[in-house]
Amino acid sequence: MIDVKWELGVKAKSDDFEALVAEARGYVARAQQADFGAWVDLPLKYDKDEFERIQRAAERINQDSDYLVCVGIGGSYLGHRAVIEALGGERGRTKILYAGNSLSARGLEKVLAELEGHDFSINVISKSGTTTEPAVAFRILKRRLLEQYGETAAKQRIYATTDAGRGALHDEAVAMGYERFVVPDDIGGRYSVLTAVGLLAIATAGYDIAALLDGAEEERMSLISDGGKAAEYAALRNMLLRQGFNVEVLANFEPQFGYFNEWWKQLFGESEGKDGKGIFPASVIYSTDLHSMGQYMQEGRRELFETFVELAEEYDGVRVPAEPENLDGLNYLEGKSLDYICKKANAATREAHLAGDVPVIEVIMPRLDEQAMGALIYFFEMSCALSAYLLGVNPFNQPGVEAYKKRMFELLEKPGFEA
Repeated sequence: MIDVKWELGVKAKSDDFEALVAEARGYVARAQQADFGAWVDLPLKYDKDEFERIQRAAERINQDSDYLVCVGIGGSYLGHRAVIEALGGERGRTKILYAGNSLSARGLEKVLAELEGHDFSINVISKSGTTTEPAVAFRILKRRLLEQYGETAAKQRIYATTDAGRGALHDEAVAMGYERFVVPDDIGGRYSVLTAVGLLAIATAGYDIAALLDGAEEERMSLISDGGKAAEYAALRNMLLRQGFNVEVLANFEPQFGYFNEWWKQLFGESEGKDGKGIFPASVIYSTDLHSMGQYMQEGRRELFETFVELAEEYDGVRVPAEPENLDGLNYLEGKSLDYICKKANAATREAHLAGDVPVIEVIMPRLDEQAMGALIYFFEMSCALSAYLLGVNPFNQPGVEAYKKRMFELLEKPGFEA
């Protein structure tokens, strides 16, 4: 379902490409058998009973809540926010708000203000329940919920996605009777969007989560034997890195893909950025960023390559009307769709940057719907795992993220962390 094309230009060589592809293909089984590798077969082996409970919970939230506040950080919120926004935002009554993804007082106050006078529920997503950002936000939002509904009704509006058997949030959920969903032990946060971590919010937003998983399964079937296009993309990235291209810019022409870019950056940044290795993941939204970053992309330091996420389908949306006086000179575009114009801008950008010695990769999805989004997510997850193995690093750990937490706890004088 997901296709990959590339043009590398005169400054990038492809001498070792086939060898890298062959090596990447050999890592599929390694990812499948690794600790935290259960995402590989998840689209086939997901918990059907929990899946049905997620759908029922989403229906209940749609009936009783104007807002669902998703409390989580990193992989606990980026994936489902990426899907919801890429597909066009909420389709039904219930709007999704996000909290616990920063320590900004102003950000949380804005969420609280938006909830004023409205019915709401909370989906708190944390394996431990003690991660500072979501734990603080949950405590504050829970207080608002208790004040608005009282204890009995409030606890029926809290949905805890957490560890199956231990942790602070698990214990609170059991004691208080919150409905619980599982953060799998064998799937890391950045690979978890197709689990309960992401599916409750996506279903509540009005999207077909069965189709999302069907798309992921279709992509899994195309990759599971030898890595397919994912192995080629992983090999391209590593080949370019070895030639000095150490920054990858994910580019697309749809502003609603902004949070997909953020999910992609976490996926590759946390998976590859260790042991002094890795490609730095960056992103742009065109054509907007052509008017701010375009000069650098065209003529700046030649250490970057671009990966364009593109839609094959034609979107028959708004069209350019005629103007009798043609003061803006646009009558040559009369009757053409904005999507047609956008695709020409896309092609022109690729060609111009390639001519400026920027290697260009295209990752092409057939259309924009739940099934294609599921395929795109799975494609990048597999690509990321294979690419990290080519680098010689573990795709599924993130030891470096604890450094700032330790120092923050010292500065906050948390018991046990005194400097």
